Amino acid sequence: MAIWSMNLRPRTALARTVLTPAVLAGLVLTGCAGTTVRQVSDSNADTPGVVTASGGSDHGTSTTAPTTTAAPRPPADTLTMEKFTQITGDIRPKSVVASGEGTVTAQNMMYRHTMTAYDSDGKLLATVPDTVTLSEFGVDKDGEYQGAPVEAAFVPDGSAVYISNYSMYGPGFGEGSDKCTPADGTPPSFLYRIDTTDWDIRQVIPTGAVPKYVAVTPDGQKVLATNWCTYDMTIADTETGEVLQTVPIGRYPRGIAVTEDSRTAYVAIMGSSDIAVVNLEDGSIARTISVGQGPRHLVLGPDGKFLYATLNAEGRVAKIDTTTGEVVAKVATGSQPRSMDISEDGTSLYVVNYQSDNVTKLATADMSTLQTVASGHHPIGISYDTSTGRVWVANYSGTIDVWDETAG
Repeated sequence: MAIWSMNLRPRTALARTVLTPAVLAGLVLTGCAGTTVRQVSDSNADTPGVVTASGGSDHGTSTTAPTTTAAPRPPADTLTMEKFTQITGDIRPKSVVASGEGTVTAQNMMYRHTMTAYDSDGKLLATVPDTVTLSEFGVDKDGEYQGAPVEAAFVPDGSAVYISNYSMYGPGFGEGSDKCTPADGTPPSFLYRIDTTDWDIRQVIPTGAVPKYVAVTPDGQKVLATNWCTYDMTIADTETGEVLQTVPIGRYPRGIAVTEDSRTAYVAIMGSSDIAVVNLEDGSIARTISVGQGPRHLVLGPDGKFLYATLNAEGRVAKIDTTTGEVVAKVATGSQPRSMDISEDGTSLYVVNYQSDNVTKLATADMSTLQTVASGHHPIGISYDTSTGRVWVANYSGTIDVWDETAG
């Protein structure tokens, strides 16, 4: 099996914009003769990151600033969503994903042929073109090709992000469709691995046709992609880029949720009423769980006891016991609930309702509605940023909304 993965030289010919501010505060270094050097941030200074030094005494003692620890956040289900900012620009985001390490990306499909990256406050860090020279990755294709970034998943430490490309654009490829079958001959596509220090594409991995959702296992060893038109899921090695298995799933697979031990993946089969439970060790399907019509997006609670699924065809969200496979609750949110995410403490779900132009916040304990907030037009992607507790929403109409979670 061919491994299509290699380092790509920096692409100076492409119009990438990269802004990387230094954000180093509270770094303490102890030097010779008891001298302590501390880098501090002074909000009143023209230049952040002022370096100060305190000399040691005759006895070699040093003085350091006291270490402070951020207070834990209150439970998310006790907080209220308040608009922090709206991001605009040359974007058409299909999804938005937070790394948990202070970086968030938006995937702008074939409408912009870019992925845009932001810091946790919404400042643009980079605009990354989806153009690659496939031959530099061992693919037998001459010239440059474009992708169409649809979804993303960060590796655990945030140092890289994988994006799925809905289609590839160039000789030998053709745009995919949401109405397709494996017999249609829709061309396969690729995942990109992008380094988040220089925003360069480092790896290209082959997938099936029209890859939608992408996930990285918590141990960082595997990347998974559901292939909409070939009804299967790609499992690849993150280090080498080698495709390990291609698992038949069923009609229109989409959302993926992976257990904390990285051994099991739940996969939504949107063209059915089922969720497939996949053994990631051997690629076998251990069982299927019937949950309701059109399961689209999946998230697991932090303790793994419950799985949550948006049911696009029903306009509801299901709560599933992972041990028994029983659907213990279903609640209506809005018209066409698409994506969702869960708070770090597992107490709240955040659901985008595509046709209702709003976001519903649910309490996971009893699936009651805590809050409904208006969004931009056609909210479609959502991500909870564990580094800040903020909620990011991608609006297909061309904006990103960011909410703070605040005490009432």
